[in-house]
Amino acid sequence: MTDQIDDTTTEFVRVARSGQVPEGIVRRFYAGEHEFAVARLKGKAYATSNYCTHLDCLLSSGKLRDDGIGCSCHGSAFDLETGEPISPPATEPIKTYPCQERDGEIFVGVNPGEAPSGPTRRQRRQG
Repeated sequence: MTDQIDDTTTEFVRVARSGQVPEGIVRRFYAGEHEFAVARLKGKAYATSNYCTHLDCLLSSGKLRDDGIGCSCHGSAFDLETGEPISPPATEPIKTYPCQERDGEIFVGVNPGEAPSGPTRRQRRQG
């Protein structure tokens, strides 16, 4: 399930140089409080939340498959375009973000004020 993003409020933030995400690789990057799994598959860069919806394992520790991003913990996999689970045990989609490449850099689109995606147990303490 891809959240609808209003292009008039989406801010594209630089997260990496294009060369930091080679073909077939997924890596973890941050932009402010947001944490992303950024991957390149078939020449295109993708950005998703970095946590599997099954048991909050890091997707950036997983591997790309022909059909999406796989979690290293229990084998769940997700479609990079839609975030929908394509292999169990996960049944809930991950969040996907618009991703652009310009001038050798990767940018991820977030809405101002949007809460970071990820498990509550790993969120930073307030106060």
